[in-house]
Amino acid sequence: MFAKETYINRRSALKKSVGSGLLLFLGNEESGMNYEDNTYPYRQDSSFLYFFGLSYAGLGAVIDIDEDREIIFGDELTIDHIVWMGTQPTLHEKAQSVGIRETLPSADLKKYIEKAVAKGQTVHYLPPYRAEHRLKLLDMLGIKPGTEQPSIPFIKGVVNLRNYKTAEEIVEIERACDVTAEMHIAAMRALRVGMKECEVSAALEAVAQANGCALSFPTIATVCGQTLHNHYHGHTVKEGDMLLVDAGAETEMGYAGDMSSTICAGKKFTSRQKDVYDIQVASHRAAVEALRPGIPFKDVYELSCRIICEGLKGLGLMKGDPAEAVAAGAHAMFFPCGLGHMMGLDVHDMENLGEVWVGYDGHPKSTQFGRKSLRLARPLEPGFVLTIEPGIYFIPELMDYWKAEGRFTDFINYDKLEAYRDFTGLRNEEDYLITETGARRLGKYVPVTTEEVEALR
Repeated sequence: MFAKETYINRRSALKKSVGSGLLLFLGNEESGMNYEDNTYPYRQDSSFLYFFGLSYAGLGAVIDIDEDREIIFGDELTIDHIVWMGTQPTLHEKAQSVGIRETLPSADLKKYIEKAVAKGQTVHYLPPYRAEHRLKLLDMLGIKPGTEQPSIPFIKGVVNLRNYKTAEEIVEIERACDVTAEMHIAAMRALRVGMKECEVSAALEAVAQANGCALSFPTIATVCGQTLHNHYHGHTVKEGDMLLVDAGAETEMGYAGDMSSTICAGKKFTSRQKDVYDIQVASHRAAVEALRPGIPFKDVYELSCRIICEGLKGLGLMKGDPAEAVAAGAHAMFFPCGLGHMMGLDVHDMENLGEVWVGYDGHPKSTQFGRKSLRLARPLEPGFVLTIEPGIYFIPELMDYWKAEGRFTDFINYDKLEAYRDFTGLRNEEDYLITETGARRLGKYVPVTTEEVEALR
């Protein structure tokens, strides 16, 4: 945990932002995988961590702005718990460590909320993402399913604090990024023709565990890079394959790293792979060079897309004006996802609070295929931490679908494209902090160019 003053100051700023009412925080419970006592690895709710810092199951909290009270609700461990889990600090000790003086039993949380509702006090809550949270809200607030109304002032208050990373947070994020970089370098050194994808995944995940870290998300390590989130690890790597790795470490305090690499299966990339890979690197580096305070991230995305279209036009896969192709959405044949996202206590920071608030500052998102997957579009500001991850993908199903419908024939050379059905896909990803004057890469450098990757092979 950080010093208790960090959490006191965060809660004070949140109270000033929202102004009145009661702020309800539901911490996460243990969750059974296949029966109650065989649980998934525990992870506390990120907003609870941000404001209360306690990574223990079974806690709830309120910040009662009107009554000027901050309370943590929970239960002391029984002797049965201690036998299986060992001794922990008391609930009061846990609360004191983050500057909270008042604690009450878990059962009193419902009573406190019901009393607030009865007297007409506004109860603010965040969008639930777990079924048990939703059920608790329905029960405590006495509302029917489907009538939940998460608090926009509460959401905006949290977003407007968590989006700006402090110096102590950057230290934690950079540690996650350093370990993440070592994971990717380990994968580059370990990969051999004839290995299973799961063997590479095991090698890189061991680096996280050896550094006392968890995974910030399930590892992607696949020779089928055209599937953007491919978590299957059963293929055998063959000569001529490329292995796309997307993996990250999470520190004990919950801060994330997130990087991607594309690795040649053998000692060298093929000439065709180099041609496409070099276009991706050009797009990536142009995006990085454009990062600075004040620039809308959607403009950085547009720039990266144009460079991809220009490069693919040089290979004969696209035609026409690259800027017009991007405006029309033709680039999404090859780049159907976003350029990056906010990162912090969540690998996609605050995704449960809504991209329209986190990445768009309340402005509506595009509905265009490809562009609608852009999680971040707002002007960049110092303190933002984000990913840069342009990719180039050849998705046979998308190729067939658009060709059958005659889409973007002014921009896409479908006859030439047919020869790339087996290409799969590639991307590289780095993590950046926006500074007062530009941007700084977080974490150790991971080889990006084909020459750099081949040097580790």
